[in-house]
Amino acid sequence: MPDTPFAPVILGNEPGSFPHSVLAERHPAIIRQVRDAFPYGPGQHRALDELLKSCTQGTIEPLPDGAPDRGRWLDWSLSDHTGRSWYDVPWLWSESYFYRRLLDAVGFFGPGPWQGVDPFRPAKRAELDAPETDEELAALDGLRDLPEQERARALLHGSLWGNRADLGFRLSAAGAEAQEPAPALVADDSDTLWSLLPPDGAGTLVLVADNAGRELVPDLLLIAHLLAEGRTARAVLHVKPHPYYVSDATTADMADALRRLRAAGGAAADHARVLWSAMTDGRLTVRAHPFSCAPLPYAGMPDDLRAEFAAATLTIVKGDLNYRRLVGDRRWPPTTPFREATAYFPGPVAALRTLKSDVITGLSAATEAALVAAEGQRWRTSGTHALIQTDPSGQTHPQ
Repeated sequence: MPDTPFAPVILGNEPGSFPHSVLAERHPAIIRQVRDAFPYGPGQHRALDELLKSCTQGTIEPLPDGAPDRGRWLDWSLSDHTGRSWYDVPWLWSESYFYRRLLDAVGFFGPGPWQGVDPFRPAKRAELDAPETDEELAALDGLRDLPEQERARALLHGSLWGNRADLGFRLSAAGAEAQEPAPALVADDSDTLWSLLPPDGAGTLVLVADNAGRELVPDLLLIAHLLAEGRTARAVLHVKPHPYYVSDATTADMADALRRLRAAGGAAADHARVLWSAMTDGRLTVRAHPFSCAPLPYAGMPDDLRAEFAAATLTIVKGDLNYRRLVGDRRWPPTTPFREATAYFPGPVAALRTLKSDVITGLSAATEAALVAAEGQRWRTSGTHALIQTDPSGQTHPQ
């Protein structure tokens, strides 16, 4: 991202701030959760203890010489941050590196018996198998007789709200805005989004997924609808190449979600059949690009990923972390135009995001004022507000 003094990069070194609480409280809690997830041996427990001490009291240490991705992390500024406090480097970077070191601690990268074992899998599976998921999937049956545009809007809101998918399936855009003076939907470019995916569409949709479980399921349902209704001829689903940020979706999580849909019956199983068929004939492909786990904004994406996004009819970026990477993890003035922050992006892009961190762009002054008046600054991180923002122009100036 260009140098923008009015929008400084977010660090975690301000006591009382949301980023500071993540580093000081959430990360130790995650280490405890992982410790209890599997019967790890003494070596893993020692490594987890060392990571806990490092990230709360110590400094950033380099990856082992034999790490398979050490060269990639050196390209991602590891040398610049080694020896510094976790709190004094960009928050996006320190969060990402924490999860990379956590995988090291449990032996994910091997060699050894725990190689490739997702330390977050028990939590992901518990959510996917929860009774609430049955209720959300059953709600799909009520959409069958609706006109296509209404079904599409309901599924878009399901994808937007993630694990509040039951709410999303039932909300129209107007209903989401009805909670004045602090609207649930703080920005809504859905008309522009649909204009990029017309009913006779023959293009390619790229969807950059966020979380697994009950948040990935509605993403898959949206893709299935767009394929079945001819809104797109082809779809590409981007997932993470390895476990990341506790619940981020991997290929294994995608397969679990698809099997969950197949087993649910009714409209959910119908959507599963569309997805299964599309994967077998190539209309739906899954990508797990290494940059999906990079500690950097998308402005620093490699050339092959840039070319893929440039060729897409529309790229939909899902979730809070991907939003931070899309606009840059900065303290933007909330009224900064979304299209200004995404001007570098090589093709049309839309963000579907439930607000769970401080970063925000594209709000009207009236909306920002209403949110602050009703909630102070809590609206930024509470997860009770969401947005649909679109930049249809693609890259507007050379990088």
